[in-house]
Amino acid sequence: MTGDELARLIGRVAMSDRQAFVALYRETSPKLFSICLRILKDRAEAEEALQEIYVKIWQRAKVFASSQGAPTAWLAAIARNQAIDTMRARKPVSDELDSAYDLADSALDPEKQAVMSDEGRRIDTCMEELEADRATSVRRAYVEGLSYQELADQFGVPLNTMRTWLRRSLLKLRECMER
Repeated sequence: MTGDELARLIGRVAMSDRQAFVALYRETSPKLFSICLRILKDRAEAEEALQEIYVKIWQRAKVFASSQGAPTAWLAAIARNQAIDTMRARKPVSDELDSAYDLADSALDPEKQAVMSDEGRRIDTCMEELEADRATSVRRAYVEGLSYQELADQFGVPLNTMRTWLRRSLLKLRECMER
């Protein structure tokens, strides 16, 4: 199915056309499911995410503008974001497992402990070179797992500003770590 045909189907879905929705599902679900499966690596979670994706497509079809991009890219972005949100929702469980594993494997040899400790100090030193709000946003994004939108809301800045903050901060951290 061509991009124009998909765009027309999404347009019909925006008008609450259930038959168009069924056709869109039949045409796009294998690809969107594969995106979810690749990210989540769990068939049951991918199937659940796929259901949520189509709920979002039904709700957001009115916002799709074919002039802004390909319908496949729009659909794939919804799938990718839903899969990532699903992964984040399960993150606390993995954090508990990680901490349990760390406790079980606390017998690192002294050399590894020294290297890890030194690396941690270097990261802390480099984080101190960032402006306070930038360092906080980096920690919340990459340690706590907050989304760009959540961070933008917390700091009261536009979404693109937050993306710029994080990108520039990561570049500064990379430069600092390479010294």
